[in-house]
Amino acid sequence: MAFGTLSLKGRALRLLSQREHSRTELQRKLAPHVQEGDNLAAVLDELQAQDFISDTRVVESVLHRRAGRLGAARIRQELQAKGLAPEAVQQAVAQLQPSELERAREVWRRKFGAPAAGPQGRAKQMRFLLTRGFSADVVRRAVQGWEDPGAEG
Repeated sequence: MAFGTLSLKGRALRLLSQREHSRTELQRKLAPHVQEGDNLAAVLDELQAQDFISDTRVVESVLHRRAGRLGAARIRQELQAKGLAPEAVQQAVAQLQPSELERAREVWRRKFGAPAAGPQGRAKQMRFLLTRGFSADVVRRAVQGWEDPGAEG
C-alpha cells in the first residue's frame, strides 16, 4: 500500500517539476495509475498542504507563458480547463484587460508586420487574432490602427 502511495506521489512530483499543475489536472493525470489501496485524494491533500499544488502559481504560470501570444478569451478557456475556481479565472482575465489592445497589436506585428493589401488580407489578419482569443473589438482596433493613414508619421 505504501509503495502505491509513493508511486502516485512520485508521479505527481514529477509532473509538478515540469510545470505548475492544478489539483484537477493532477487528479485527471494520476487517476489511470491508481491501484487498489491507493488514496489519490490523500496524496493530493498532502501535496496541497505542503504547497506543492497552488492555484495561484498555476494562474501566474499561465499568464506568464501565454499572455504575450493569446487574448483574454483563450486564456480564460485554458484556466477553466485546468479546473481553477471561477473567481481566480475572473481575476486573471481582469488583469489582462488593460493590456489587451497592446498585446493584440504586438501579436499582429510579429506575425504580419505590415497592413494587409486589401479586404481579403485584412480579414485573414483579423481571423488570425480572433483565433488567438482577442475580442472582435480589440482585433478591429488593432488591425485598423496600423492601417490608419493618420497614424503614419
